[in-house]
Amino acid sequence: MNIKQAIEKGAVNLKTANIESPKVKARMLMQFILNKPRQYIIINDMKELTLSQKEEYFEYIKKLMNNMPIEHITKQKEFMKMNFFVNEKVLIPRQDTEVLVEEVIKIAKKTNSRQILDLCTGSGAIAVSLAKYLPNVEITATDISLDAIKIATKNAIMNNVENKITFVHSNLFQNILKDRYDIIVSNPPYIKSKEIGILDKQIQKEPRIALDGGIDGLDFYRKIIKQCYEYLRYEGFLCLEIGYDQKIDVIELLENEEKFGNIYSKKDLYGNDRIVIGQIKFS
Repeated sequence: MNIKQAIEKGAVNLKTANIESPKVKARMLMQFILNKPRQYIIINDMKELTLSQKEEYFEYIKKLMNNMPIEHITKQKEFMKMNFFVNEKVLIPRQDTEVLVEEVIKIAKKTNSRQILDLCTGSGAIAVSLAKYLPNVEITATDISLDAIKIATKNAIMNNVENKITFVHSNLFQNILKDRYDIIVSNPPYIKSKEIGILDKQIQKEPRIALDGGIDGLDFYRKIIKQCYEYLRYEGFLCLEIGYDQKIDVIELLENEEKFGNIYSKKDLYGNDRIVIGQIKFS
């Protein structure tokens, strides 16, 4: 069986199992098995696979058919034009989150921000991206999961920004000194507890601790918004990723604190409300 035939068969199997983007995932899996770029796969699609390559490929196809995320097989995910190591211990970075990162970069450049705190860093995608694209910042990144901290540290090293980020094992602000940050950014868990069981089966393979936002999905927003003013400089910014239906609730939480002004939201590429930004107006 050659490369082309294997990919075609793999795609059919994935499509039969109702796996999203079957052709793309079948090809990506082949790239992983052969450790070759896409161009190689295209040019050499008539090349015969060895028996072991064929067996390994279709073993992984079976895992994909059982809703294992392809990123848990390849152990990598592209985000902000960089490669990140991921596994089942951290949330897989989503393109939606790039909207948050891009807005923080914009704010940081406009305000000449130097100190940024990233809460619930997970794989470190946000912290590493900010460190990469903002040359003059120092970033502190926290997570309650020690496994996540280890993975985020690995990703900082992979992307040559380890000297710009301090990773802290912490439950939100718990182990953070009350420094005054210019920006606090977070993509916290925000799925309602009862809805996790009806999410896409691939998402259910990801760590629940990175998904579960409590009964109404707002637990982490309440905690972050309640405490953040103790850590933000006057006129500092709080930048939050939100669920598609949480804009009004999160803005209301900010308004109720009476410490924020210039509150606004932005949509992602699919037209869903994706981020909410607030600026501290009271020290």
